[in-house]
Amino acid sequence: MDLRKIKKLIDLLEESNLAEIEIKEGEESVRLARLPKGGAAHVAHAPVHATPPPAQAMPMQSPVQAATGGSPRPDAPDLPEGHVVRAPMVGTFYASPAPDKPAFVSVGQQVKVGDTLGIIEAMKMFNPIEADAAGVVLAIRCDSGEPVEFDQPLFVIG
Repeated sequence: MDLRKIKKLIDLLEESNLAEIEIKEGEESVRLARLPKGGAAHVAHAPVHATPPPAQAMPMQSPVQAATGGSPRPDAPDLPEGHVVRAPMVGTFYASPAPDKPAFVSVGQQVKVGDTLGIIEAMKMFNPIEADAAGVVLAIRCDSGEPVEFDQPLFVIG
């Protein structure tokens, strides 16, 4: 289960009056429970399926390594200098709101913080990718309809 989903569930639990949340996706499940005020924590264990240990465990030293299964990939050497907007999730990138509509941005276009640069579709949800820096779009690093990976450079803003 995605760590970002778990963090969102924790935020939902904290903001609501719910005492407990349990989510199941396939064989994976997560249960979050609020601690009683002044009481001891109750720990519930989900059943664990026995699986053979991996042939060789790879030590992980950082969250990026844990998420990607290895060390972070260096940026492509042909990236221009500037602020790099990266994919926040795995999915399919779309440069425009619909196939018959123009792209949200193009190289050389001025953008401000909050402007939509593109969309990533993940699990039938369309997530806007917004500019987190103001400036001129120096590079667009993916094509519409192309699959993208977590932390992949998408745009360079200078």
